[in-house]
Amino acid sequence: MDLDDLFAKNPGDPLVLLTRQDLDPLSVEELEMRRAVLESEIARIQEKLKSAVHVRASADALFRK
Repeated sequence: MDLDDLFAKNPGDPLVLLTRQDLDPLSVEELEMRRAVLESEIARIQEKLKSAVHVRASADALFRK
């Protein structure tokens, strides 16, 4: 899947803007900081996904009884 397909409906979305930002003017330090921030955001998303899956599984189990 192409990023343009994924974000076509929300061209002003901050994630779209982030993925289209020109990285050429950034220094090595700025790129490393950017990577660290993005890795931190990925970890935050993974935790949220785990939580959402757990809540869904708990709800499914409750309604199966």
